Amino acid sequence: MAMIDLNSDLGESFGTWRLGDDAAMLALVTSANVACGFHAGDPATLLSTCRSAAARRVRIGAQVGYRDLAGFGRRFIDVSPADLTADVIYQIGALNGLAQVSGSAVGYVKPHGALYNTVVRHREQARAVVAAVVAYDPTLPVLGLPGSVFLAEAKAAGLRTVTEAFADRGYLPTGELVPRSQPGAVLTDPDAVAARVLRMVEDGRVEAVDGTVLEARPESVCVHGDSPGAVAMAVRIRERLDGAGVDVAPFV
Repeated sequence: MAMIDLNSDLGESFGTWRLGDDAAMLALVTSANVACGFHAGDPATLLSTCRSAAARRVRIGAQVGYRDLAGFGRRFIDVSPADLTADVIYQIGALNGLAQVSGSAVGYVKPHGALYNTVVRHREQARAVVAAVVAYDPTLPVLGLPGSVFLAEAKAAGLRTVTEAFADRGYLPTGELVPRSQPGAVLTDPDAVAARVLRMVEDGRVEAVDGTVLEARPESVCVHGDSPGAVAMAVRIRERLDGAGVDVAPFV
């Protein structure tokens, strides 16, 4: 039987400003990439998200990013490796404290936004993030894009690496994500996205924006919680996967 983990970016509201429907998404996904306060999320929001995830038995991941609330972590920052390592350790530790008092714990680490895309190619920043995870807890898995220097550095450091695909993001023929500033970056048709995810899980293939067919054998698939119609999309994905007999469960 095919098996796949579904993850989503959650805990991204801030104060009275609300983003996404975390409660609905937690009923559909198996892993929650919870913001750590640097790109989004305030302590009360993050604690509430961790409590809800723990109640649903959804695994909690630390979604670490640049210190960039104003840009939602989607702007590259030329931070020094030492500072980036410290920032990532700080974020994991803060979220883990909130997760532990919620009856759970941080179970993996995933970079967010611009940091995620940067460490696909930027070896110094990739090494800085890896160094932070190794220093904090070398048993924590890391999620990343297949073929990225981040996963290569993580594997070399002895970390468990988890390959990830994106349900609702377009791919370049290189296997990288289409920049959000370009056409085809975000997909919004729930039926098309659900069919795309099922193809990745069953056939190990995904189509890039230019029609190139890429290999895609993810252990986890991300559905962005802030995408248009995110909940409807996640519902349709679960329906297609469940209907095909795919075991939707946390990666092991």
